[in-house]
Amino acid sequence: MKNKRELLHSDISESIIGCCFEVINELGSGFLENVYKNALFLTMKQKGLNVLIEQSFDVVFRNQKIGKYVADLIVENLIIVELKCCKVLLSEHQAQLINYLKASALPVGLLVNFGNQKLDYKRLHHPDKFIATEGFVEESTSFFLSHPKNEKLNSPS
Repeated sequence: MKNKRELLHSDISESIIGCCFEVINELGSGFLENVYKNALFLTMKQKGLNVLIEQSFDVVFRNQKIGKYVADLIVENLIIVELKCCKVLLSEHQAQLINYLKASALPVGLLVNFGNQKLDYKRLHHPDKFIATEGFVEESTSFFLSHPKNEKLNSPS
C-alpha cells in the first residue's frame, strides 16, 4: 500500500473518514442508510467541507445517455462517498463504486459501511485519475466502535 501522503486527495479522505467515525460513535449501528447519509452530510458541512447530496450523473454508452447514477455524497467535487448498511462489504459493492467513478469521472471513491459495530471502509481510485499505479488502488480498513455505552455494558459490575 502507498504511503498516505502519496494517495490522491488523502487529506480530504481523512477528514471524511473522521466524520464517519463521529457519526458511528454518536449513532451506533442499526439505522437505515439514509439516516447515516443525513448525519454524515451534516457532520461534514460543520467541518467546512463542500458536500453535495444525491448528485446525479449520466451513464453514457456509445455516446448515448442510457441511464443515471445518483451518488450518495460528493465531497469537494473530488470524492464519491457511497454508503452501505450491511454485515460485510462485498466485491459487488466495490464494482458498483468503480462504475460510479467511471460514470462521474471523479478520481476517488470511499465505500463506507455503517452496518456493524465497527466502521468499515474501502478507498478506491479511478484508473485514469491515479497516475502512480495501474488499475484501481484500494485501501481497506475496519475499526471497532469504541462507544461509552458499549464499555459500560461490557464492564464488570
